[in-house]
Amino acid sequence: MENTSRPLSHFDETAHPLSSDAAGGASAATDAATAIRRRMVAEPASEAPEHGDDEFRVDLERVRFSPYFSRLSAVTQVIPQAGSGTTVHNRLTHSLKVTAVARSIAIGLANADEPTRRTIAALGGCEPVVVQAAASAHDLGHPPFGHLGEQVLDRLSRDRLGLTDGFEGNAQTFRILTALDASDPTGRGLNPTAAVRAAVLKYPWTKGEWRSDSPGPADELPRGVGTDRRLGAWKYSAYLLGAVEMAGVLEAYPAIRPNMQTVECSVMDIADDIAYSVHDLDDFYRAGILEHTTVSAELTNWLENQRKLAALEQTELESSIRTPGYSLELTWRRVREKDGWIADEGAFRDSVLRVQDGLVEGLLAVPYDGGFEADRAVAAFTQHWINRLKSSIGVEANPDIRSSHVQLTPDAWHDVVVLKFVHSRFVLDRPELRIYQRGQAKVLESLVDGFHEWLIDPNDAPVMPRRLTDSVEATTQSYFELREDSPQLLPAGINDPALIDLGRGRALIDYIASFTDAQAMSAAALLSGTSERLWETGRSL
Repeated sequence: MENTSRPLSHFDETAHPLSSDAAGGASAATDAATAIRRRMVAEPASEAPEHGDDEFRVDLERVRFSPYFSRLSAVTQVIPQAGSGTTVHNRLTHSLKVTAVARSIAIGLANADEPTRRTIAALGGCEPVVVQAAASAHDLGHPPFGHLGEQVLDRLSRDRLGLTDGFEGNAQTFRILTALDASDPTGRGLNPTAAVRAAVLKYPWTKGEWRSDSPGPADELPRGVGTDRRLGAWKYSAYLLGAVEMAGVLEAYPAIRPNMQTVECSVMDIADDIAYSVHDLDDFYRAGILEHTTVSAELTNWLENQRKLAALEQTELESSIRTPGYSLELTWRRVREKDGWIADEGAFRDSVLRVQDGLVEGLLAVPYDGGFEADRAVAAFTQHWINRLKSSIGVEANPDIRSSHVQLTPDAWHDVVVLKFVHSRFVLDRPELRIYQRGQAKVLESLVDGFHEWLIDPNDAPVMPRRLTDSVEATTQSYFELREDSPQLLPAGINDPALIDLGRGRALIDYIASFTDAQAMSAAALLSGTSERLWETGRSL
């Protein structure tokens, strides 16, 4: 299959992205540089960067000093840390590794060939520090219990609290950066530059923008929208309260088409995919979750029976999904349906062979025993795949609607698909994890119900945790301001009591989403009256 992205060359160690030399180019470049450095609120001179610090460096440090960043050390990445030892990644270690991969890719772009650098400059540029800030911030909005927590809070916020735009980790990240966290200049939000705000917009739309009765073909919709458009977008980067802010940020990048990521955002997104698909395999191997026999059987049976599996009906595959090879065939069919712009059967097969050789017959062939040799094997496996993927990058001026300006080359793209399949099939679908997650879902349900009942109790509401009551007040005010400034974003004629309900509901979800895993468990115990750590736990709320 033809590779439409331009592979990078790294021959110039000192090269930097070029600016346009067309008539008026200098003036346009100056305007663009000003726009992307613009903050939400102008900061006084006393808050200006000192000692040569760039505005983007200030953004990076604000993220890293944020309590929302610190809490990620106690939030589940994929599998829970409890009982898995210290080797399991959490959201913080994952974010640090995404930042390292993203920086490496951004430096590679800065040292690419001249046509690539000109393309990047025309699209708004790619500052390595902006990429690092976005990568550090990209998971700030993740709630307790990993993606399970995200799904449960989305359901509860819509079904029980009436928030039509639900909950989404990326939208929560944008909300933290622009409203929930605090910095001296603004009081609310970290007041980041437009470049950093844009660089976290992985899905630059709101949920409702894609709500329609017309489903549309999957391959014609942006990645993350989903095919059931009656429900709105599946993934999105701003709630209604952040819609105006998001639109204003994107205006700083006029060369970026609607529904497309900025260059810096696409670098962060690819780095996230790479870290997730490779680094997390460390956890699964060390924890003894990935087993050589079962993974080998799945990949080998698909490779040996590819033509026979291709002839089976979809219903037969779905009804016998545990038969080795069937799940991988279903994955290939979904990829082919959604991503025909790049999906290629031969490339997919080659990736399965590479993963079988490197993971199954390499790493998994020797069970992890905690010794030096096993640790060296993990390090070698990780280094090989990270280096392979982060060096397989291309830049495309006019990418497919399901892709981005910075993209993996086709062979590497298929590698990530297969590596993610291993995650899903042999870790996320394990009954041991699912039963644990069902319990975690109950914890979140008890938190939403318990705190909501407390909020609407006229006698007890005044003595709720101060952080929650302050948030309810500020968020409710934001909804009233939204009705005043952008009434088209809200239901026509929405009244004051309805806005108060929205403010209460959104603030409650903000509050619970800011817990660590342990805080969520402890708060649930307090609400049930079973906690034996009343004062210690209560102070953390």
